[in-house]
Amino acid sequence: MSKPDYINWQIDFDLDGVCWLTIDRAGETSNSLSRAVMLELREIVTELETKKPKGLVLQSGKRNSFIVGADVREFDQVSSVAEAEGFIREVHEVFDRIEALPFPTAVIIEGYCLGGGLELSLCFDYRIAANTEQTRLGFPEVKLGIYPGFGGSARTTRLIGGFQAMQIMLTARMLRAPQAKGLGLVDQLVGPHGGLRWAARRAVLAGKKSRGPGLFAKLSNAGPARKFLAGQMRKKTAARANPAHYPAPFELIDAWESNGNDPRKMLDEEAVRIARLINGDTSTGLRRVFWLMESLKAHGKSSGFRARRVHVIGAGVMGGDIAAWCVLQGLEVTLQDREMKYIEPALKRAGKLFTRRLKTADRIAGARSRLIADVEGTGAARADVIIEAIFENLEAKQELFKSLEARVKPGSILATNTSAIPLKDIAAVLENPERLIGLHFFNPVAKMPLVEVVYDEITQAEEIQRGSAFCNQINRFPLPVVSSPGFLVNRVLAKYMLKAFQIHRERGIAKEAIDRAAEQFGMPMGPVELADTVGLDVGLGVMSTLGGEEAADDAEVLKSYVDQGKLGKKSGEGFYKWKKGRAEKDSSAAEGINLESLSEELMQPYFDECRACLSDGIVENLDAVDAGMIFGTGFAPFRGGPLYYLEHGSQAQEVQDNE
Repeated sequence: MSKPDYINWQIDFDLDGVCWLTIDRAGETSNSLSRAVMLELREIVTELETKKPKGLVLQSGKRNSFIVGADVREFDQVSSVAEAEGFIREVHEVFDRIEALPFPTAVIIEGYCLGGGLELSLCFDYRIAANTEQTRLGFPEVKLGIYPGFGGSARTTRLIGGFQAMQIMLTARMLRAPQAKGLGLVDQLVGPHGGLRWAARRAVLAGKKSRGPGLFAKLSNAGPARKFLAGQMRKKTAARANPAHYPAPFELIDAWESNGNDPRKMLDEEAVRIARLINGDTSTGLRRVFWLMESLKAHGKSSGFRARRVHVIGAGVMGGDIAAWCVLQGLEVTLQDREMKYIEPALKRAGKLFTRRLKTADRIAGARSRLIADVEGTGAARADVIIEAIFENLEAKQELFKSLEARVKPGSILATNTSAIPLKDIAAVLENPERLIGLHFFNPVAKMPLVEVVYDEITQAEEIQRGSAFCNQINRFPLPVVSSPGFLVNRVLAKYMLKAFQIHRERGIAKEAIDRAAEQFGMPMGPVELADTVGLDVGLGVMSTLGGEEAADDAEVLKSYVDQGKLGKKSGEGFYKWKKGRAEKDSSAAEGINLESLSEELMQPYFDECRACLSDGIVENLDAVDAGMIFGTGFAPFRGGPLYYLEHGSQAQEVQDNE
């Protein structure tokens, strides 16, 4: 049966007549469902329909990876809505035929099974997953401005019920294998050293099938329940995403509300709606964000550096949270400060983070054991990475690094988390100043994915690569930036927030209106709320360094808040009062204000400074500016980046927000 001209698939038979179909996309490190892969799969299905083996097992030929989804690179080659709809319907036809094969089928899932890969798996009778750390299942499509379009919305809601299925698709949540089994997406787990192939062989020979949905799952697709649940989902989703900016999740909810009890109609809705979405501005912008993310991940790939131990000096909010994040990524971390009383709050915050992220008692206990209070600083001598995160004072940082240089390992990374002080000023006291780099994290560390890897003209290129490799190791995106006041992100933010403060102070426009205008543009939060979140003490330091004479009056306002102990979110009060992690706002404060005009005024200095940073060579190119501002400030992702937006925004359909 096997054809020599299959490039991406391999077919084998065992002695019992079971067909083993292996996807192993040629020339790629991971499997994705490109047009070429799908064309070959159609030919294979035609043969299977004729030959009728005793059973079929699908598996991956890639180590620790199943199928990561459709080939995103091909999305930008789609020239029209009609072309997109035609391709989606072709995939539906192939998947329908797989589902209808007249013999038992099973699939082995090991590693990432995402998007189209999961949708293909749902066409099989029985799904077996490796119960390993590497195995993840999910539908990330909403992050690309679409929703599952290869039958996922129809088959998932049918298999596990609309309530659970919609949560997975709307949130792009990544499921571990046990979670997927608990929901019914997976039928059997096999341990890390178990026999996946034996389990699959037994499944097809026994004709095993998924158990199907329970009573509650079935009821969630019924008319009255579906309408009620759709309303709740729409309300909950709108709290996180503006439907004018991010239409895909709302299109999915609408499709399910109208047709959730009819899988065939759901498939038809996929073809029509996703074809439209994939050609829209939001999906185009979000796909650009995806590629910007991949470009950041590429930094440091040439370095073989891997850390085992990290030493963080300064147990304040930033230092303590950097330490906790590194522990969460599996590293051992020693955390130093002047006295234990300064370290204890950081340990408490870390404990809450571990509980929230790790869930099980053994994993939480393991994380706690890897975070070690170290008042004496003895961990610095053993650490592979040393990160300074003390207060923003040049002399204090110089003194610290001068004492560290002779004590640390020759091959360790020496890094500062300064938010504004030039690298050369800190490194001036070192015997080997070329060794120092900046690793500038953003607050809150557990949520902000960017780290600026700061360098100057004397920094060794190898240190930049090693610093970037470390960022990748701890699941943060490295962005190399030239050391200059404010680097990239803070330099732009300083101008943006200064404009907000001036509008508030000089014209008396309510802070709530200013924040609402920025949010209407697409920012995740407004500049005043952002200042409170970062910390007014940090903002004052940045403003003093970067603002100049223009910022003198607003710096005085910030100083008055800081002198009163009103530091923002972390102290419970700044510009806003904070309760349970949320700013208390006057919902009527924006009434009667032209928010569109206000947002244009707010964003102008942001855009101007982005252009200036590109002109000054702070980062490598336009893409790096856009990546930094998206992942460092949350610039409206659906717009594709500030400089991309300036270039393409006038050509795109203007987003109207009538709220």
